[in-house]
Amino acid sequence: MTRIAFVVGEPSGDRIGADLIVHLNKRYGTDLELVGLGGDAMAEQGLASLFDIEELSIIGIGAIVMRLPQLLSRLRQTSKAILAAKPEALVLIDSPTFSHRIAKAVRAERPNIPIINYIPPTVWAWREERAAKMRAYIDYAICALPFEPDVYRRLDGPPATYVGHPLLTDPALQQILKHPLIPRPADPPTLLLLPGSRRGEIDRLLSDFGETYQRLAARMPALNAVLPTLPRHRARVEKVIADWSFRPEVVTGETAKWAAFEKADAALAASGTVSLELALAGVPMALAYKLDPVAYRFRHLVTAWTAALPNFITGHPLVPEHFHEFVRPEHLARRVERLLTDTPERAAQMAGFAEIRQAMAIDRPPGEAAAEIVSRLIEGTNAKR
Repeated sequence: MTRIAFVVGEPSGDRIGADLIVHLNKRYGTDLELVGLGGDAMAEQGLASLFDIEELSIIGIGAIVMRLPQLLSRLRQTSKAILAAKPEALVLIDSPTFSHRIAKAVRAERPNIPIINYIPPTVWAWREERAAKMRAYIDYAICALPFEPDVYRRLDGPPATYVGHPLLTDPALQQILKHPLIPRPADPPTLLLLPGSRRGEIDRLLSDFGETYQRLAARMPALNAVLPTLPRHRARVEKVIADWSFRPEVVTGETAKWAAFEKADAALAASGTVSLELALAGVPMALAYKLDPVAYRFRHLVTAWTAALPNFITGHPLVPEHFHEFVRPEHLARRVERLLTDTPERAAQMAGFAEIRQAMAIDRPPGEAAAEIVSRLIEGTNAKR
């Protein structure tokens, strides 16, 4: 029997964990036993989570302080349960604030258990010193971005391997990737408005995006616009745009989102993972972001030269970024207009997107490559006993 423990604290990590378990099952079959924390997707693969990981979905310093006793209790519970189970490996997926504390506790009591961090901390964005500290309790990092292994090597972190981003397994994106990038925009062109997936992001950006779109629509009368959002935000978005002179089509759901990406000629988007989705889909973009007031006070902790994943992957400022006082509708409108027309700015982004597709290309599913790494570490540890 091969027992593997997991610590997963978010829905995105849950999906990655489920994919990993699928491939571990192919290796171990009925000899695989799962313990620890996971969500609904991992439950479908046989993991009985110690508690509902929704308890860990806390945003904001104030909320964390208010629920600190509960979090500390869950930390102790999880550490104790994993140690009692005596797994042959511990896999952490994302959520480093919680999962790394578990790793330290397990390493202190059972130093010979291989501890693997799938989706390790973004040390390339802030707090670089974490990489070297991780060597004390992380044996291997499994990365979803192609530049991360070099970053961890440079910062003296644990050994790391790129296996591919979970996005690459999305069937809709896979279909888009089969087609070559289209250099010229359609006539008339279509604009994507992507003000974010969180309520706070939408509240801070949607009005500026709206003003930008009004200016663009006045300058480009045939312009189409689509605003993909989550079902839970649709009513809020539609209430805001009701007073706009020009209104975008609002769509919800993954199918509608990817359909919009496939036909879009440019995007104005909140900075985040969506920038990578757009780059892979071949949609030129301008990015914008406004932090909440508390986060803004701690902005000095961010040491990265960019917040855009396409820029990190190419190593240069491929896509433009606009933060806080630089989120100016007139400026954004002129920037986006250059991306909606056949210009050198548009051509430069499309060339960069071709580089990104090449850099991120994989020859097998990320979960399969990750399962091989986990299995190899278990076998190496067993061989030493």
